[in-house]
Amino acid sequence: MTLKIISAEKIEFEGNVEQVTLPGSLGSFQILNNHAALVSSLVPGTMSYVAGESTIEQEIKGGIVDVKDNVVSVCLY
Repeated sequence: MTLKIISAEKIEFEGNVEQVTLPGSLGSFQILNNHAALVSSLVPGTMSYVAGESTIEQEIKGGIVDVKDNVVSVCLY
C-alpha cells in the first residue's frame, strides 16, 4: 500500500509500506494492506511504519488520517 505523510510545508514521505501504526484518541491502531476505508483524527504520540526491512518511528503532535483504496494519507499538524 502507499503511505503519504503530509505536513503544512511539504510531503515528508511517499512510498510503499507493509503496515502503519498510528496514535488515535482511543489508542493506537494499525493499518494493513486492503484495510477498510476510514477517516480518523490523530493525537500526540508515535507513528510508525514498515517499509521494506526498516521500521521507521516518528513522534507526531496530531493530525488526520484518510485510508482508501490502499492509500494511507496522514496529514500532520
